[in-house]
Amino acid sequence: MDDFKPISIDHKNTFHCFFSADPPQTSELTFTNLFMWRNRYRPTWRVRQNMLLIVLHPLDGTIFALPPIGVGDKPEAVEFLLELLSKHSDAPRVCRVDKEFSERHVDPARYRVTRDPDNDDYVYLTENLINLPGNKYHRKKNHVNRFKKGYSFEYSELDKDLVCQCLELQESWCEVRDCGENPALLAEDMAVYEALKHHEELAFQGGAIVIDSRVEAFSLGEMLNPDAAVIHIEKANPDISGLYAVINQMFCQEAFAHAKFINREQDLGIEGLRKAKQSYYPDHMVEKFTVTPR
Repeated sequence: MDDFKPISIDHKNTFHCFFSADPPQTSELTFTNLFMWRNRYRPTWRVRQNMLLIVLHPLDGTIFALPPIGVGDKPEAVEFLLELLSKHSDAPRVCRVDKEFSERHVDPARYRVTRDPDNDDYVYLTENLINLPGNKYHRKKNHVNRFKKGYSFEYSELDKDLVCQCLELQESWCEVRDCGENPALLAEDMAVYEALKHHEELAFQGGAIVIDSRVEAFSLGEMLNPDAAVIHIEKANPDISGLYAVINQMFCQEAFAHAKFINREQDLGIEGLRKAKQSYYPDHMVEKFTVTPR
């Protein structure tokens, strides 16, 4: 795969041009996401016939491609990717394919399309995450109100002065969760570090809850497409009740009130994460599929 090159911060503008011309629906397809997770998934890319092609080489798995992005011939690009991957893997596949893409650009006579529910994205109405309306959000609203009554706090947009404090919170969070003994949490720790270290170049949105001059929660996200923002990271001091609900609400309110939807990514089949995401009552899911040769 000599024509593919590893992703670097210098490639941001190229990716942005393709994502702007062909806005994605799935949370994986932002430059920030690909860059911050690059040490685990080792993405490589090239441009071919007006299509951005991305192939991942995960440390703990088999090589796979993401759906091609651009205004070129997508069925031909899928064919090219699967033929290329067949030379490097016994299981060539294009993963994280959304339903619209699979229905429009994948020939079911030639390719098998398999559901991948653990990677479905949870998508919420922004106004619901901000206003927490009705009885179904009653517990969430109570958590928020109790926190606001019990603490003197400040919401701040992320800037370079807060980055170090966010990293300190992440370090403390990892000590509590024993990230060193959990490869998935250790990989996430590295991803958070990479995002915060490069926050100015990546130009994502960030927000933090500050209590007694100390960052106790932060969240990072960006616009995924004209209608939806995507939340990449959300962390809070687990010892402060209601803090996760507050950073969720306030970050949406301060950074993305103009967006119709908020994509909060997938649950990865983790039961606790699934329960937490379902507790905010998604408006819909972005279903994902894996495409393989028949």
